[in-house]
Amino acid sequence: MNRHTPAGHTETLRRPTLLTVSEVAGLLRTTKAAIYAMVERDQLPGVTRIGRRVLIREDALLDWLDQKRTPSSRV
Repeated sequence: MNRHTPAGHTETLRRPTLLTVSEVAGLLRTTKAAIYAMVERDQLPGVTRIGRRVLIREDALLDWLDQKRTPSSRV
């Protein structure tokens, strides 16, 4: 999808990538049941519900994982 800017330039809008519970479970190397439990406890960022379907924004999940990373103990 393109949008025209006032100067006449075209800029591309980037839509967020939404991941399924299965995809998130694969990324986090856990089970779908564990992901659903995390969603119910509000432990995952970027959760979107569409009816009964649960989707997670990839950018929010990756930012959250980056924040959870512990600093290296290398000297």
